[in-house]
Amino acid sequence: MSTLPLEQAPLYRDPSRGADERAADLLRRMTREEKVAQLGSAWVFQLTEGDRLSESKAAPLLGKGLGQVTRISGASNLGAAEAARIANEIQRFLLERTRLGIPAIVHEEVCSGLMASQSTVFPQAIGVASTWDPGLAEAMADVVRVQMRAVGAHQGLSPVLDICRDPRWGRTEETFGEDPHLVAQMGLAMVRGLQGESLINGVVATGKHLVGYGASEGGLNWAPAHIPPRELREVYLHPFEAAVKLAGLRSVMNGYHEIDGVPGAADHELLTEVLRRSWEFQGCVVSDYFAVRQLSDYHHLAEDAPEAASIALEAGLDVELPSTDCYGQPLLQALESGRLTETTLDDAVGRVLRAKLELGLFERPFIDAEVALSVMSTPFQLDLAGRLARKSIVLLRNDGILPLSPRLESIAVIGPNAHEARNLFGDYTYPAHVESLLEMRAHGNVFSIPLPDDADLGATTIRFPTVFDALGGRFGYRVRLARGCGISEDSTEGFAEAVALAADADVAVLVLGDKSGLTDDCTSGESRDRHSLDLPGVQEELLAEVVKTGTPVVLVLVAGRPTGSVRAHEGCAAVVTAWLPGQEGAAAIVDVLTGEVNPGGKLPITHPRTVGHIPVYYGHKVSGGRSHWKGDYVDGPVAPLYPFGHGLSYTTFELGSPSVTPDVVTWNDEVIVAIEVANTGQRDGDEVVQLYVRDPQASVTRPVLELKGFARIEVHAGASKRITFRLPVGQLGFYDRHLRYVVEPGEIEVMVGTSSQDLVHAGKFTVIADPSGPPVKRFEGTVAVADLGADTGT
Repeated sequence: MSTLPLEQAPLYRDPSRGADERAADLLRRMTREEKVAQLGSAWVFQLTEGDRLSESKAAPLLGKGLGQVTRISGASNLGAAEAARIANEIQRFLLERTRLGIPAIVHEEVCSGLMASQSTVFPQAIGVASTWDPGLAEAMADVVRVQMRAVGAHQGLSPVLDICRDPRWGRTEETFGEDPHLVAQMGLAMVRGLQGESLINGVVATGKHLVGYGASEGGLNWAPAHIPPRELREVYLHPFEAAVKLAGLRSVMNGYHEIDGVPGAADHELLTEVLRRSWEFQGCVVSDYFAVRQLSDYHHLAEDAPEAASIALEAGLDVELPSTDCYGQPLLQALESGRLTETTLDDAVGRVLRAKLELGLFERPFIDAEVALSVMSTPFQLDLAGRLARKSIVLLRNDGILPLSPRLESIAVIGPNAHEARNLFGDYTYPAHVESLLEMRAHGNVFSIPLPDDADLGATTIRFPTVFDALGGRFGYRVRLARGCGISEDSTEGFAEAVALAADADVAVLVLGDKSGLTDDCTSGESRDRHSLDLPGVQEELLAEVVKTGTPVVLVLVAGRPTGSVRAHEGCAAVVTAWLPGQEGAAAIVDVLTGEVNPGGKLPITHPRTVGHIPVYYGHKVSGGRSHWKGDYVDGPVAPLYPFGHGLSYTTFELGSPSVTPDVVTWNDEVIVAIEVANTGQRDGDEVVQLYVRDPQASVTRPVLELKGFARIEVHAGASKRITFRLPVGQLGFYDRHLRYVVEPGEIEVMVGTSSQDLVHAGKFTVIADPSGPPVKRFEGTVAVADLGADTGT
């Protein structure tokens, strides 16, 4: 590492110079081998022995430098302080033992919080989406940013911007649901929270998985997606484009799948033409784990590793994760043979160097390990996790049994998730992922992850409360437990005990659903796709037996996707979906069951009646089979079990006095949509007011409804509020027959409601051409809320 005074130091070490100038200077000084090293990565356990850097391991992997370090916290049992010390040791090696002293970026998984042993476990993304509160999502991401920086991490592999309309897909839980506008707004919030005001104190957010990964054939992970070009742009690319253009997203990850014969890691049109040239994306594209090698071994697009490396790098994929494989010696071979040009290499390396400079790694490569633990699971962070969990819970049905009466004499708590805190967590949380690494070490893995026997890994202990614990804390000895059955096992041996307990109780609370993760015993999460949406194993049989007792049943779903058959739901007095609510989830569930919290969450994804409904989503076309002259299927309704945006409350709301102004606008104006929301019940509560539009006639067919705005508001009992949406007309466009973004002149209808089915017709307006110029594409409007107090309208 250079110790020259600043006036004698290389230009790239001068912090007064711009990142582009410094990166160009550094790039000119690098050998080919040093350049290639910046495009690779290494797992933490490839560099360490126990809780220390291993000189013998590190030297061959770090000698020429390194692009990224994979999961110091998430792929080890290291605590916060130990992870920070390892990060410092790695950076010290790179700064002092390599010729140019280039620090590495450390990346971590952050789907529902920093994936680390001492961090805060927030609700999984599908639950965050159910809050319909981007402000909470941004606050969560800000916590993740602080925790990551404290342990020496700089890039988070989140947010997931995939649109998911097929809940068979195991990764449904990692998404924000089915709607491009809702996904974009939650994604924007996450990017802003992670990246902060500046990357000097922020971390690089990673939008994934470009693009259409959640639209896989048969709901199967890694399967092809069949998406036509217009739908690709209007639906699936929309959240990514918003994140790039509005929030300055600094990294994108490809998907494993293919579209029309082109795998995501090889898609030059998407990674270069669309992302960089059309959207002017300035960041780095990183590979999903092992995706470069997959071009050869899985997709059979490349003959060998050098060709795979060439295809990926030429497509615009800059960094190979999670370890250096094709972007090592094979990439050098491709360069030496002329298969790949030095210019292509330099472009990718330049982007990596610029990211490191923007993160301030050359000036601040080290962190204070002694303070790392002090920013983990602070009272504020735990309170935020609890607020998110409470606001994520959706009351799907209720015959009046909820909230539970404090006078109940006995409560039977039944089910495999009733007293299992582990199952409150999503797939990319620390306990779940350590399980997957241990399974790989024990039984081998398709990825050939080089997990050594001495890797610092061990089973984790979950010490958070369960639903049974939390109910017991409220009702004491009146709460009794019977597991009944496992998550996916076939055994019914526990039925008799559970049925007897339920028969003797005033109410039975059944806590059923999924175990999320990547291991073979999981029913939700990456690679855990299902061909049925019924509850796994014999859970529905257990539920049916309990229902037969005549005791009122409250079904609590702890699950990663819409789940449970129509029969299961309709047999219950109440149904609550808590998704995967994280470490504060048990208390949040019980807060809702007891009425301490009035539920206000809304579904971010349509709940099918059966798996045969798929695909079912609210924004279908008029010709989508829902409106033919017979209407329903022969054997059942076309309508979903619960629509997009649905969620009940313990109070009641009414919408009134809608207005849409002005009547005529140009395509570059905005429309003002206003409506009053009255709480007509006896309790304070939250309502999510949803703004939809319909274009009744256009040059290409349009969806029957499109979400264009929403606001979650609290309204006191007997009071009213007026919600005003400022809707840019440029948000209403689409791609014409030549795939150009247009806002066509014509009439637009406006609806406002509390779900995609519970709507008030607010009005309509007419769009005319703007003689000053073509329409400007917009991604979001603004919302204002005015408190009208009580007795409004009298």
